[in-house]
Amino acid sequence: MPDKDHVFKEEIKTAADFKFGSTVANVFDDMVNRSVPFYGEIQRMIAELAADHAKPGTDVYDLGCATGTTLIGMNTSVSDDIRFIGIDDSPEMLDKCRNKLKEAGFKRPFELRVADLNNSVEITNASVVVLCLTLQFIRPIHREKLLKSIFDGMQSGGVLILVEKILAEDSVFNREFINYYYNYKRRNQYSEMEISQKREALENILIPYKLSENITLLRDLGFENCEVFFKWYNFSGLIARKK
Repeated sequence: MPDKDHVFKEEIKTAADFKFGSTVANVFDDMVNRSVPFYGEIQRMIAELAADHAKPGTDVYDLGCATGTTLIGMNTSVSDDIRFIGIDDSPEMLDKCRNKLKEAGFKRPFELRVADLNNSVEITNASVVVLCLTLQFIRPIHREKLLKSIFDGMQSGGVLILVEKILAEDSVFNREFINYYYNYKRRNQYSEMEISQKREALENILIPYKLSENITLLRDLGFENCEVFFKWYNFSGLIARKK
């Protein structure tokens, strides 16, 4: 069982930006399961999509792999001879990831790399690239460059699987959707203080786009096909294919 998320349970006198250090790494699995609607189903869908698009002799990337949940999910569905590459900027997350892969009996070839996705990242020979709740943490000025490096390093027929927190297309509904989301957190036993303090901590580092903006960005970079595979108020999943 993952440790319980109590990161924002006590009052924090001085608000600081959210960081994926050891404190968060230790409770991340509980945090994401209680904070992201249908997280388990999203992971199952990613594994299913990856299985259909991963090609022999290519690599599957998980950018912002955190504690390895997506890698473990894909491991059960993707052919054993395909290498997995997990990239994250938090060494503490990758330590947790390495332990989870070992516990899961990972047998396939894999590599874990520490890298800041705001800077240049090397993508080569990819048939599947996953960005699950990751692009939203990349500074907007760097997003196009990251997505271009993914596109350029992807084989013909390769896919990008993108899951993001998003803004509503119409601002009238944006506040409503945020309220529904906070109600979801309340149902998962987060207090008002925890909700408020986490919102403040994420304010400067989680910058969502509209769904239409993400689609436009992908199409402008050359992704031929783009489809929504998941939507829940202010969360969405996209799959985009390179011709």
